[in-house]
Amino acid sequence: MEVDQWSGELDRLHARFADRFTRSEPRRRARQYLSGLVAGLDRKNGWTLAEQAGDVSPDGMQRLLRWADWDIDGVRDVVRDYVIENLGDPRGVLIIDDTGFLKEGVRSAGVARQYSGTAGRIENCQIGVFLAYRSTRGHALIDRQLYLPAVWTDDRDRCRAAGVPDEVDFATKVQMAREMLARAFAAGVPAAWVTMDEAYGQWKSLRVWLEDHDQPHVVATRCNDDVVTTSMGRARVDELIASLPGRAWSRISAGRGAHGPREYWWARVPIRVFWRPGRGHWLMARRNMSTGELAYYVCYGPRKTRLMDLARIAGTRGAVEECFQQAKGQAGLDEYQVRDWRAWYAHITLSMAAYAWLVVARALTSPEQTAAVTT
Repeated sequence: MEVDQWSGELDRLHARFADRFTRSEPRRRARQYLSGLVAGLDRKNGWTLAEQAGDVSPDGMQRLLRWADWDIDGVRDVVRDYVIENLGDPRGVLIIDDTGFLKEGVRSAGVARQYSGTAGRIENCQIGVFLAYRSTRGHALIDRQLYLPAVWTDDRDRCRAAGVPDEVDFATKVQMAREMLARAFAAGVPAAWVTMDEAYGQWKSLRVWLEDHDQPHVVATRCNDDVVTTSMGRARVDELIASLPGRAWSRISAGRGAHGPREYWWARVPIRVFWRPGRGHWLMARRNMSTGELAYYVCYGPRKTRLMDLARIAGTRGAVEECFQQAKGQAGLDEYQVRDWRAWYAHITLSMAAYAWLVVARALTSPEQTAAVTT
């Protein structure tokens, strides 16, 4: 990427949140931090970012993350607005997912032996829950929260040692997802749909909350833990899909992948006895054309929504995985050496800003790259 030619766009983004800093020194360091995150360094930590900025020690960068007086959540909101201004589309999709940050030791805020989807197993790690935005013009991360397991929130001395505020109580990942979605709704983020994987979609409380906000959604669910209501009574999702005849299945692409269209067999069946006027509820299934493996989705949206529309929304969830991969690889999302609660949020927010800049600059300078993204 020709990063140098995009420096003007980075200056414009930095200027947008300059008033979130009370002093010029941390404001200047934030600009240097952003530059270092995308500078192609082998490693991106306090020392290497300081060296990139011409400093002889990492003290200034550490002070930026841990103590400097700036509104971290305010910068988060500016990053969100910047993404929406440049990538926003009424047909956009909001995507919830989490990612793991492998860590050593026990002192980093929220670190514990817990399942990490990044590693695919239980590891000593921190878990961040994120909200991504995806449109035909690109995708980026617009919100984040650090998950604190109960072993942390039940030990307030341990929390204080890691800088966790006393008012921060235990919250499930689903509660965090709802909080971030609520912020996006309140900010008027243009999104026709919400999607998420089964770790979140299986929770009926979250689906009901989305319906209460009349927010269309396509969310994955587990085959044997979820029971849905139909006109014939209640049924497990896997049993209901198994009862469908062969003619109920259609071959549909869920969007372009690295090797062309991602085609699967898809089917859906109406659920819920009573529908809100103009709205519909469906159970949808996706069957792998090679292995026959099934995935299940609970859907809510405009009554005239087609099966191919629901399949397309389900296929957009891969954008958040691309966000994680690209933000870690290009903007240092996972390359931090901080233990403090505030420092985690500071680094992650600046990394999200750097990644948003890369996405927007790419869209502005190479519009043909977005033309290939399916709608």
